Amino acid sequence: MAAFILLWMMPASSLAQDAQQPDYKVIEKLGVMVEMRDGVRLSTDLYLPGSAGTFPVLLMRSPYGNGGAGDSEGHFFARHGYVVVIQDTRGRYESEGVFNPMQTEAHDGYDTQQWIGEQSWCNGKIGTFGGSYLGFTQWMPAPLGSPYLKAMFPSKTFSDFYREAYVGGAFRILRWSPWSYFMSAPWNVDNAVLETLTDSAYRAIPFIEQDSVLGWKIPFLRDWLAHPQKDLYWKRSCVEDYTGIKVSVYNLGGWFDSFQQGTLDNFMRMTAPDIDPEIRTKQKLLMGPWVHGSESRHTGDLDFGEDADLDTRELVLRWFDNQLKGIDNGMMQEPPVRIFVMGENVWRSENEWPLARTDYRKYYFHSNGNANTVAGDGSLNTTVPKKENPDTFVYNPEDPVITPGRDEPIDQREVESRNDVLVYSTGILKEELETTGPVEVVLYASSSAINTDFTAKLVDVYPGGKAIRLCEGIIRAGCRNPGAPPSAIRPNKIYKYNISLWSTSNLFKRGHQIRVEISSSNFPRFNRNLNSGIFPALDTTVIRATQTIFHNREYPSSVILPVIE
Repeated sequence: MAAFILLWMMPASSLAQDAQQPDYKVIEKLGVMVEMRDGVRLSTDLYLPGSAGTFPVLLMRSPYGNGGAGDSEGHFFARHGYVVVIQDTRGRYESEGVFNPMQTEAHDGYDTQQWIGEQSWCNGKIGTFGGSYLGFTQWMPAPLGSPYLKAMFPSKTFSDFYREAYVGGAFRILRWSPWSYFMSAPWNVDNAVLETLTDSAYRAIPFIEQDSVLGWKIPFLRDWLAHPQKDLYWKRSCVEDYTGIKVSVYNLGGWFDSFQQGTLDNFMRMTAPDIDPEIRTKQKLLMGPWVHGSESRHTGDLDFGEDADLDTRELVLRWFDNQLKGIDNGMMQEPPVRIFVMGENVWRSENEWPLARTDYRKYYFHSNGNANTVAGDGSLNTTVPKKENPDTFVYNPEDPVITPGRDEPIDQREVESRNDVLVYSTGILKEELETTGPVEVVLYASSSAINTDFTAKLVDVYPGGKAIRLCEGIIRAGCRNPGAPPSAIRPNKIYKYNISLWSTSNLFKRGHQIRVEISSSNFPRFNRNLNSGIFPALDTTVIRATQTIFHNREYPSSVILPVIE
C-alpha cells in the first residue's frame, strides 16, 4: 500500500537511485547546548553520518523529549546521509528556560537554524520535519527567512494557534485541556489519577478554574481562556505574513485530524496569489482518512482498506532526497494535491484546493416542527422551503450532548436519540454523490438566552442505520460576528449563523443517506456555554435555553455541500 502512495508516477530511473541509497554508520552527539539570543540554552541531540564531509541537515524541535541515544528518527535519516538535529524546546526536559507553549518558537527556531548553518558538518541546506506541535515549530520561524532553510515537511499541524484553540468562539477542550494537564503535571502525579480528574476539570465552573480542580497551576491555560478573542496575546503564536516563506513545503493531513483545517489553510496560504509564483509551484498537500497520530487504514468504526496505510517516514525521505539532495525521483512532476476519497476509498490527484470544479449545492432543512431525534420528521433536500413550522429543543448545560469518541468516525446513533438533537436526512440515495471540500451550515435560529451555542454535524448514514460523522462545527452566538468583540443576542430574536464544518472528501454511496445534526452542545469537544453571559470562561450561572430553528422561505436554513460531478 505504502508503495502505491510513494511511488505512483515515479520514473524507473528514480527507483534505481533509491535502491542505491547510502547506509552510513551513525555518530551520536547528545546534549549539545545551543544558545538562543537571550542566553537561554536548549538541549540538542545530533545524529551524524559516520563519514567526513558536509551533509544536508534535518531539524526537529519537540516539547516531548529529543530522543537521546538510539533515537529511531535520528538514526534512520542519518543512515541515509543526513545530519539530524533534534532539540528540546524551551523549558522542556534538559533545555533551559520556562515552558510557555507556542510563545517562543519563532525566534528559538530561527536561532537554531542559524546555528546549524554555521556548523562544519552542514552543507548549507536545512529541512524541517515533524507533526503536531513539531509542525508548529517549523511554521513559526519560517517567515523570518533563514537562508539555510530550504524545505519543510509539517504534518497534521497548524500555524495559527488561536484558530486551533477556539472554533466559532468555543474553546476546544478535547484538543487542549488534557494536553495542558499532561504538559504541566507535577512529576509525582500518576497518569491514572489524572484521568479520574479530567471530567470534573472539563466541567469546572467557572471554566477558567480547571487547574483548581486538578490541584496545580496551569498559567498558560488560564491565559488561553482569558483571551477568547484574537487580540495581541496571540500574535507570537500566529504566522501573519506568508510572503516571507521562500521554501518548498509538503503538507500532510487527515480528514479526521484535529488540525485538519490548519493543514489545509497552510497549503492554501502558500498557494495564494500573493506568494511568489516559483514558490507556489513547490507546495504539496496529501490528505488521508486519518486521525491525529496515525496513518492507518483503521480509523474509528471504519476500515478504509489497505491503500489507506501510509509509511510516512519513507515519504519524508523521498521529499528531502528531492529537495535537499537534488535526486530526480519524480516528486515535483506529480500533481500538487493528493486526496483520499472516503466511501469510494481511493486516492486521487488534483491540481488545487479547494477543487476549482466544485458545485456548492444547498440542501435545505424541512420538517413539520418535529425534527427532534432520528425518529422525528426532519428531512433534507434541494427544494427551497415555503411555509414550515420551526423546530424547538431545550439546551441544558448540565446535561450536554456528549461527544462520541474523540476525533475518529464513530457511530452517532446514541447521540441522535436525544430530544435536544435535531436530525435532517435525505431519502435513500439512488445515485452516488461526492462531497469534496469545505462544508458550511447556514442556520436561522433564535434563543431564549442572551448567549448560547449552536452545533452542526455532517453524517453519512449507512444501510442499516449506522451514522458516521464526517465533519462538524460550532458557533457561539456571542461570537457571531468574526473579528468583533463578543456581544449578547436579544432573546427570541432570529439571527443568521454561519457554521463552518471544516472539510471532507466522501462519496455518499447508493443506498446511503446524507444527514445533518443540529444541537447546542458537543461536549467535551467544546466547552459548554452556560447561556448566562458573553464570557463563558468566567460565567457561573447555569440557565436552560429554548432554541428555535427556522426553515421557511424567509429563513431557509441549509447545509452547503461541495459537490463534485
